[in-house]
Amino acid sequence: MASGGVGAGSGSTGTGAAPAASAVSSSMDVRTMFLLLHSVTEDNIRFFQQNPSETGRRFVKAFTQIQEHGRGLQPVVQSFTTIFPIFDFDERTPANGYRSLIKVVRSCILHIIHKSRYITTNRRSIFFRTNHNCMEVEAYCSALCQLRALVYFAQKLLTANKNGDLFFGEEKGLSEDFLHESNSMHKGCFYGRCLGFQFTPAIRPFLQTISIGLVSFGENYRRHETSLVEVGSIPQYGVAATSIFTSGKYAIDPELRGSEFERLTQNLDVHFWKAFWNITETEVLASLVTLTSTTVRVNKMLSVPPSPFEMPLLADPNLMVVITPPVAHSGPGPVQMRLISYELRDGQNSNELNELCKPEAQLGLDIRLKTKKAPRSKFLLVHFHGGGFVAQTSKSHEAYLKSWAHELDSPILSIDYSLAPEAPFPRALEECFFAYCWAVRNCHLLGSTGERICLAGDSAGGNLCITVTMRAVSYGIRLPDGIMAAYPATLLQASASPSRLLTFIDPLLPLSVLSKCLSAYAGTEPTSNASSNMDKVDSLSMVRNDTAVLLRDIRTGASAWLNSLLDNGKTSGKSSNRTVGLQLWACLRRPLTLLVHLLRLEKPILSNCHVSEAVRKSCSEAALTGSSTNSSEDEQNFVMSRTCQELDESTPSSSRQSLSDPEASTQAQADSRPRTSFYQEEEEAERDEEEEKGHQPWEKGRQPGEQQPRLSGFPGGFQPLRSGATAANIKLQTTAIVRNPFMSPLLASDDMLLGLPPIHLVACALDPMLDDSVMFAKRLRNLGQPVSLRVVEDLPHGFLSLSQLSRETKEASNICVDRIREIFQGRAVSSQTRKHRKLERAGAKPPPLPRSDRPRT
Repeated sequence: MASGGVGAGSGSTGTGAAPAASAVSSSMDVRTMFLLLHSVTEDNIRFFQQNPSETGRRFVKAFTQIQEHGRGLQPVVQSFTTIFPIFDFDERTPANGYRSLIKVVRSCILHIIHKSRYITTNRRSIFFRTNHNCMEVEAYCSALCQLRALVYFAQKLLTANKNGDLFFGEEKGLSEDFLHESNSMHKGCFYGRCLGFQFTPAIRPFLQTISIGLVSFGENYRRHETSLVEVGSIPQYGVAATSIFTSGKYAIDPELRGSEFERLTQNLDVHFWKAFWNITETEVLASLVTLTSTTVRVNKMLSVPPSPFEMPLLADPNLMVVITPPVAHSGPGPVQMRLISYELRDGQNSNELNELCKPEAQLGLDIRLKTKKAPRSKFLLVHFHGGGFVAQTSKSHEAYLKSWAHELDSPILSIDYSLAPEAPFPRALEECFFAYCWAVRNCHLLGSTGERICLAGDSAGGNLCITVTMRAVSYGIRLPDGIMAAYPATLLQASASPSRLLTFIDPLLPLSVLSKCLSAYAGTEPTSNASSNMDKVDSLSMVRNDTAVLLRDIRTGASAWLNSLLDNGKTSGKSSNRTVGLQLWACLRRPLTLLVHLLRLEKPILSNCHVSEAVRKSCSEAALTGSSTNSSEDEQNFVMSRTCQELDESTPSSSRQSLSDPEASTQAQADSRPRTSFYQEEEEAERDEEEEKGHQPWEKGRQPGEQQPRLSGFPGGFQPLRSGATAANIKLQTTAIVRNPFMSPLLASDDMLLGLPPIHLVACALDPMLDDSVMFAKRLRNLGQPVSLRVVEDLPHGFLSLSQLSRETKEASNICVDRIREIFQGRAVSSQTRKHRKLERAGAKPPPLPRSDRPRT
C-alpha cells in the first residue's frame, strides 16, 4: 500500500521527507544508503568550502559531522539487521524495538539525503533560502547524533539481555543508565524542525499543531498557577483560550518551540498533562466532534450505584459469587459509563435504564427517519478508554466509538473509570471489573442478548482489558469471548527496552510523561485538589463565577476603604494620605490583580507596603484561605480491596517490598506535602546547585564514596549532545505495587494467564510501547494461549483518537474493527492476512469453550 500505511513487514514502505526519499526507503540496503549519504554530503562540503561566509562554514561543519555520524552508525546498523529475527514474535510478524529504532535511523538518513539533494540542486538559485536550509541541516545533524547514541545504548541492551528478551529486568546497571541518559540528553531537536519525521507525512501537521499548543498552554498554565488567582478557578480551556494569543512565536520559531517543549517535558507535573489532555473534554471541541462524527440514536451517560449483586460461576451455574462494588481509596461510589448504539434497540429506553441516566448536554443532529426499535443485538462491546490512567473519558473517544457501533452493529458500553493520581491503583481496575460484571448481568438493558461479549481498549484501556479478564478468571465467572487491545501497556515500569528508547524522540509519549503517569497510577504521585477541580467545569460557569468574584471583591474592597477613610477622618498630613493609599491598595489588591491577570498586564510591585491586619481581614482575600472543603477521614484512609489481597497471594515473596520501612515512610511524607510550584521541586533543585557547587546535575544526591554513574561508555569517545534544561527527576519504581500482576500483566504467573480468552493485540511499529505487546504476545504463545499480533507502520501511539485525521489512521482503526468482528463471529485466531495491507498475524489456537458451556444471563 502507499507510504505511511499499515504494515508489519520490514519491506513495507517507510516515510521520507518527500516522495523521492520514501521511494527508495524500502529497496535501498544499508551499505548503499550510507554510500549515498557520504556522496551527497561530500559534494556539498566541496561547494560550501569555497564560500567564506559564516553560513558556508556552518554548512561545512554540519555536513562534516553528518559524515562522521554515518561512519560510526554504518557497522552498528549492519550488525543489527542480522539479529532482528531473534526478537520477532514470529517470522510472519517482523516487529520489535530493535527494528523500530533502526527504522527511525534510516528515516533520518533518508531525510538528510533528500535535503542534501535539494541543496545541491538549488544552492546556486537566487531564491535559495540559505539560512533556512542551513538550520534544517543542522537540526537533522543533531537528530542523527542523538540517534547514534540511542543505537549504541541498544547495543548494550542486546549484550545484557537474555536471548529473545527485550526488557532489561534488573534495577541497577543499564536501568540507571537509561534514566540518566533520558535526564541529560538533549532532545529539543526532535520537537522543532525534525518533529515527527519518522511518522507518515499525513499526521505531521497535526503533530506540529499539538506541539505549538502544548508549549503555549504550558506557558499560560504556569502564569495562572503562579499568580494570585487560584488554579481551580481557571479551567484548562480558559488557559487554552489565552494560549492562542501566545502561540504565534512558537509557530514561526521551531528552535524556540523545541527548547520549550523539552523544558516542559523535563519538568512537567502530571496535573499539567491531565489539564492539557482534557482539553478534548470541553463543550466546544466535544460539540465539533459530535457534528462531524457518525450519528447514533443512543448516547447516554449512566451512573450505576455501588450495590453488590450475584453472578453464577462458570463451572457450576447453580453456585453464585458476590460482586462487590469498588471501595479502594475513597470507599463505595457509583461507576460512570456511556452507552452508545447506532440503532435504538429493545431495552435501551426502558424505565429501569432511564433511572440510571445522567443528563448531558449534547449538540447533534439526527436526520434519519425514525423507525421502530431494533431487536437486541447478539453482540456487546465493553470499552475501556486510554489516557495514561490520568486523563480523558469516554467523551474523548466518542468519534471512533460511534463509527464502531455502526460498523459492528453492536451496542458499546464505554467505562468512565476514576483517574489517577486522585484515584490510583486498584480503583480503576475495581470499577472496570464491576462495570463488566454489571454489563454481563444487565445486557438486556443495553440492547444486547450477551451471546458474544468482547472487551476492547487502547493504551491504558488495553491494560485494563487484560487485567479485568484476569480478575474474572480468578472469580470463576463468565469470561469475555475475546479481547482487542490496541498498543497496550503491559509493564508499568520505566524499564529499559529498545522500543522504550523511542521515548527520547516521541513527541506524544516522552519518558518523563510515561514515568509520571505510571507513578500516578501506582499511587506515588502527590494529588492536587486544585487540579482535580478543573475537570468538569463548563465555560459559562467559569465566566459567571469569575465575574461574580470580581464584582464582589470590588464592592467589598470599596466599602472597607470608605469605612477606613471615615475612621481616619481626623487624621491630616502626609501620613494620612499614605495610610489611606495603603489601605485602598490593600482592599482592592485582589480584584485589581485579577483584572491585571486577565488583561495579561504586569503585576504592580508594592513590596514595601505594610498593611494593617484589620484592613487585610476586611478584604475578600481572606476568603481565599478561610474556607475549604475537606474530605472525611473515611475517604482519606486507604480502603483495602480484594485486588490488593490478591496481590499478596500472587506476588512472589522475592519481589515484595515492605512499605513501612523508614525510607519509604519518609518518601511518602515528602510526597504528601502540598505542591505550589508548576515545575517540580524547582526551588529545591536551585538550592541543591548552590550547595553542591562544582557538581554535575547527575551527581546530586550522591553519597561520599559512591561511584559516579557512567556518562556514556560510547565507543570512540563519542558523546551525544547534552540538554541545557533542568534535569527531570525520573526514578525507576521499585516498590512491590508495580510488580502486581493486576497492574503489570507481563509479570503475571503462568497460572494467572492460563485460561484467558483469545487476545488480539494491535501495536505500532514506532510506539515506545511496542515491546510491551511483542513480549506479552510471546508469553501467551509460549503458554499455548490463543493470541495474534498485528503491527501498523508509520503511526504514533494513540492512533485511534486520530482515526478521522487521515487515510492511514482510518485503515489502522479498521484493523481493530476487524479484530472485534472476528471475536463476535467466533472465528479462531488465523495466520492468514490481507495482502494489500501487508500485515502479518500470529498462529491460530483453538477457540474458547462453546457458548452452551457458559451461563446465559
